[in-house]
Amino acid sequence: MIEKPALIRAIGVPGIALVVLNSMIGAGIFALPADVVAQAGNLSPWLFLGIGTLFVTVVLSFAELSSYFRESGGPVLFTQTAFGPLAGFSAGWLLYISRLSAFAANATAMALYLGAIWPWAATDVGRISMISIVCVGLTVANYVGIKDGIRTLAVLTFLKITPIVILVLVGLKEVTGDVLLPSSMPTIDDLGGLTLLIIYAFIGFEVATVVSGETRHPRRNMPKALVSTVVATSILYFLIMLVYVSVLPDGERDGKTLADVGRILAGGAGAVAIALAAVFSIGGNLASTMLSIPRLSHALSEQGLLPAWFGKIHPRFHTPGNSVLLFGAFCLLLALTGTFKLLIGASSLARMIAYVLSIGGLPSIRRQASAEAAAKAFRLPLGFLIPIIALTLCIWIAASAPPSAWYLLLGQAAVGILLYALVRFRLMS
Repeated sequence: MIEKPALIRAIGVPGIALVVLNSMIGAGIFALPADVVAQAGNLSPWLFLGIGTLFVTVVLSFAELSSYFRESGGPVLFTQTAFGPLAGFSAGWLLYISRLSAFAANATAMALYLGAIWPWAATDVGRISMISIVCVGLTVANYVGIKDGIRTLAVLTFLKITPIVILVLVGLKEVTGDVLLPSSMPTIDDLGGLTLLIIYAFIGFEVATVVSGETRHPRRNMPKALVSTVVATSILYFLIMLVYVSVLPDGERDGKTLADVGRILAGGAGAVAIALAAVFSIGGNLASTMLSIPRLSHALSEQGLLPAWFGKIHPRFHTPGNSVLLFGAFCLLLALTGTFKLLIGASSLARMIAYVLSIGGLPSIRRQASAEAAAKAFRLPLGFLIPIIALTLCIWIAASAPPSAWYLLLGQAAVGILLYALVRFRLMS
């Protein structure tokens, strides 16, 4: 009897942490400071810390959800278990489209950042070449093995975090008491819109739960890695914003980036170092997406929600090879054609809805859990208080999205439901 190929459990706590860190820290923190400070002034660092603290309730809810399962799938698995196949497919489809469009957008942004350092990369030929190299390289790395994908993440994480940490350490000497504790509070006209802006820097952690099937001791390691990494990232964002508002005087922050902060602190070398950090940060985000999202379509296939082709495991490399190749091809196509821009507006909204579906299923999953699974699960204290706070936050953020994002999301959902109906009809016929 031929043994069926299976995924290898090769990811430990450090690997999960790398996936979470790189899924969250992408282009966002390099682009957001000026827009946030324009609305919140010196209160910006505390807003990042406060919203990050609130967002931990979402992460904690996912930590408990993930602790009931050993299989890959994340939100797909959570929502299908709680509400049935259609909900599971919907959550998976929303996350797949969201991360696909984000990957394509970030690949283009990475080429633009490279163009600022290396003029050739800004030409049409250079842009196409760099996008192709990134997409093909990450596809191959994740096709031949999960360990190669994790090693790629580890290298990119070091290259992007080191300049940021140095920036923070050098810039902290510029922090004064007035900046740390503002004496006057700015008037924020659109708190919901500002929160939607800031939350973009935190979303993406959920992709780590998609690779549970390749994680060692997922019930124990997943909650630990999720919570600790998101908390650490929130503190890092707070320090980055604290340095930003301290180094750049009020009135001189319009359109300024972290590269401008680096230039003030360390001259041209500082600006180049931060620009390179932005490139590596986006690269880490892309690597994390390429590692995790093909496992999402693999999980949809395992649950009978996509054709079995997506669920094929490579007999030699023990990776979901078909899903990796198809995702890489879609990313390359969207990045080169530019059609991904139509999807960007609904990306954050799609994830908020997926979060709501997942967290909303927690009571049902608690009831359905076997005695053994319940005994090993990470159980949140205070009953359902933390999930209720998380749900309220996600619903409020989703309600702050513009109508255009909702229209685009509804169009994407219609396509997904059509695909789901076709697959289910073939299974039943």
